[in-house]
Amino acid sequence: MSTEIPSGLPLRERKKLRTRQALIDTALEQFTDSGFDGTTLDELCAAVEVSKRTFFRYFDSKEDVAMAPTQDLWAAFLDDLQTRRPNGGTLLAQLQDTLLTALGRMPDEGWADRVLLTRRLAAQTPSMNAHGLQFCDRTTRTAITILQERFGLADPHDLRPRLALDMMIAAFHCALEELAFQPGSANRDDLTARLRDAFAAIPGSVTMTLP
Repeated sequence: MSTEIPSGLPLRERKKLRTRQALIDTALEQFTDSGFDGTTLDELCAAVEVSKRTFFRYFDSKEDVAMAPTQDLWAAFLDDLQTRRPNGGTLLAQLQDTLLTALGRMPDEGWADRVLLTRRLAAQTPSMNAHGLQFCDRTTRTAITILQERFGLADPHDLRPRLALDMMIAAFHCALEELAFQPGSANRDDLTARLRDAFAAIPGSVTMTLP
């Protein structure tokens, strides 16, 4: 599951990215084969031939390295949201466009498979699931702050920005679930297509009535 390292970066930065990617790939492989709790940090570092000190330069914990592929997407989402200009459309559409843009910045090769491995591991690992929930809460709060500062949504009691974010995030999780527990691998375009389908279903879910 190699990821292309941009050739224009300085050698030192390319080495850092390679080390970080090796830790992610090896962690996901070992966690999948031996279980998250069955793999020690010492074993992971030995497999990549780095010290624990080096590991902690990149990640805070085993959960952090296992969740890195998904966290990279949401970091890109926040970066794009920070510089995005209002387009006159709905906030929900703006958030959806931001996430799709961030998704397009993820690597073509291997990234989607890593995300699916992460999701499968989290489904059977309580500490990973808890880590993911905490990360989601931090990301949502950061996004709300950006919206308030950049788009002038100053009323802290206005529930609409939070609900729009929650709907967008829920659609992402629905799209991920559609892929994560199906046989075979997937690529970024597969996830993008499922995400667009999930976004398209949001309006109907709000107005859906029971028979």
